[in-house]
Amino acid sequence: MTADQTPHAFQVDLRGLVDLLSHHLYSSPKVYLRELLQNGVDAITARRAEQPDAPARVRLHAEGGRLRVEDTGVGLTESDVHDLLATIGRSSKRDGLESARSEFLGQFGIGLLACFVVAEQIRVVSRSARTPDAPPVEWTARDDGSYTVRTLPVRDHPEPGTTVHLTARPGAAEWLAEDRVLALARDFGSLLPYDVRVGDTPVTDRPPVWERPHPGPAARRVALARHCHEQFGFTPLDVIDLDVPLAGVRGVGYVLPAAVSPAQRAGHRVHLKGMLLTDRADELLPEWAFFVRCVIDTDSLRPTASRESLYADETLAAVREALGERIRGWLTELAAGDRERLAQFLAVHHLGVKSLARHDAGMLRTMLPWLPFETTDGQLSLEEFARRHRVVHFTRTVEEYRQVAAIASAQGIGVVNGGYTYDADLVEMLPTVRPGTAVAELDADTVTAHLDAVDPAEELALSGFLAAARARLDPLGCDVSLRTFHPVTVPALHLDDRAARHERARAEEEEQADELWAGILGSLRGGTPRARLVLNHLNPLVRRISGFTDPELAGTAAEALYGQALLMAQRPLRPADSALLNRAFLGLLQWAAQTTDGPPGKAGDAEQEDGR
Repeated sequence: MTADQTPHAFQVDLRGLVDLLSHHLYSSPKVYLRELLQNGVDAITARRAEQPDAPARVRLHAEGGRLRVEDTGVGLTESDVHDLLATIGRSSKRDGLESARSEFLGQFGIGLLACFVVAEQIRVVSRSARTPDAPPVEWTARDDGSYTVRTLPVRDHPEPGTTVHLTARPGAAEWLAEDRVLALARDFGSLLPYDVRVGDTPVTDRPPVWERPHPGPAARRVALARHCHEQFGFTPLDVIDLDVPLAGVRGVGYVLPAAVSPAQRAGHRVHLKGMLLTDRADELLPEWAFFVRCVIDTDSLRPTASRESLYADETLAAVREALGERIRGWLTELAAGDRERLAQFLAVHHLGVKSLARHDAGMLRTMLPWLPFETTDGQLSLEEFARRHRVVHFTRTVEEYRQVAAIASAQGIGVVNGGYTYDADLVEMLPTVRPGTAVAELDADTVTAHLDAVDPAEELALSGFLAAARARLDPLGCDVSLRTFHPVTVPALHLDDRAARHERARAEEEEQADELWAGILGSLRGGTPRARLVLNHLNPLVRRISGFTDPELAGTAAEALYGQALLMAQRPLRPADSALLNRAFLGLLQWAAQTTDGPPGKAGDAEQEDGR
């Protein structure tokens, strides 16, 4: 049997296609109006390519669940109607219009089909400007997939152009109400190059506010601030001009007046040849520029199929880089000529600038005198801090900084808190932008080396107390040493670098693991890094406690000093640390209840006195 070789056309279920458009391609029914505006603007562009003096108007009239859209564009003949409107997916930008393709916003066929999202019937009446002798033609389509075409007398459409009539589908009349149509038209079409009106109300507002002449810089700032508030709902801290002709971009960036999370997705407004493409273009700027919201008009970027977002291609990457360079230039200009405004900006957005500087040595060099860091000398720039200290020490965590800040400051050690986002990375980059600067990570050994040793005879006299203290804290992975340091009011210093914490965590896991896992963890043991409790021999309380002769009481006192040092460092407490604090507190209360006179000795002596 011979196979059937007859070609067959695809059958299109229009209702199913409309459902696909409304639920999967377009984010909202409101895009129908954008498609109508695009059709009108494209038709005018096509006509003006051949007739530069042709009128350029789009008029929208809404009333009673119906919408009429009139344009003075190129119009259609009967053959155009059959060829374009009745063939799903075919574009009107071809043949004679090919030379003007780059000026078009959309595709007439698909754009008109999108109107079925809100309409149950579409009627198009059009007269061709290219073929003046051709009569007007009417194309009427319903959402069941049927359509009719007929020619009309010239009196029904005497001028070239196209009129689209929509009749709302049940439940969608609100989308064709005049106030809704006006709001959508202004949102989508305010920057369109032609005269667009809803009734008698203008929609277009050209030129854009950033391109208009203003009486002076102050008046321009006021106008742009008003525009920012209308578009984004905030008054900007500053305005950045984003005109990049080589990238085909014109617009402005508005600097947020309050800090935001770098992870917060930005909502930039992107117009394509004047038509709003999206107000949620979060991929337009580099990630580090999260402190800017921008409005741009472009003729170089490509839209996706829904024309509601940008196509991720090399062009978008190039535009993103160009806009990032413009924002970098703005920061450099502030640093060079407007220190007050720069300080205001950094007070709010230093995190964004640090993010940029981490990947851009030039920006770090520019911002070095201005970026604030937490240091043992207060809030300072790295430039100022490096001038004060021969070696710039830093910690990698806030916890480590809190452990050593007061002691390091008293000993003349300059320390930068590198525990905040990007700070440690920037400190480590310092020698690359400031040659000759020495940078070192601060650890327990460095701090201890800067503390003064106790006279050997005095330390020997306290050997009994130190032995009891070491025995009590050894199970916690903590050594005990005696030094003299300032401030005198600090009785003890807890030093616990990352290596010590890692080793302690490994040891705790090893104790709780099964035999196999314990063996694996045991093989990972690296040296013997341990935490360290440094007692201050200058502190009066430590001097008195070190005279305890009862090992049990000396151990309890050492636990109390250990717990107090942990609290002063503001570090998280492990369950074992919390238990130790409770035990030391109760032990000292018990001892205080047993004795009330004289220098403390053995707890048993107090018990004997109570028994007399």
